[in-house]
Amino acid sequence: MKKSKIIAIVERTDTGFSAFAEDYAVYTTGKSFTEIQKNMLSALNFYFEDENRKITEKEMHLQIDLKQFFQYYKVLNAKFLAKRIGIHPTLFSQYVQGRKKPSSKQSEKIFNGIKEIGKELSEIRFTA
Repeated sequence: MKKSKIIAIVERTDTGFSAFAEDYAVYTTGKSFTEIQKNMLSALNFYFEDENRKITEKEMHLQIDLKQFFQYYKVLNAKFLAKRIGIHPTLFSQYVQGRKKPSSKQSEKIFNGIKEIGKELSEIRFTA
């Protein structure tokens, strides 16, 4: 039997992030996205301890809405990102401001665009 992914909804707080599992009574907080990911994995493993079930990162899926994402990562230029991934900047702005919700296809396009930029940035080497 294939296990379905455990979805955890991440929300921005004044001190970092909070997250809760969509289908389980599992909650956690963290100061960064990396910390919330680590803490949620730990909380899920504690929750499933009595069942002898070990949750891996691959079984967990963190979700955050675009508005909260861009509020936290202000270094990203939404207008530039929209043009780069082929979404009209006005529509993208509505996603970022929370006035409209992107379809799953648009969400995937946005996510892939952000990942691509992150990959490019991680591969850059500056000359001294």
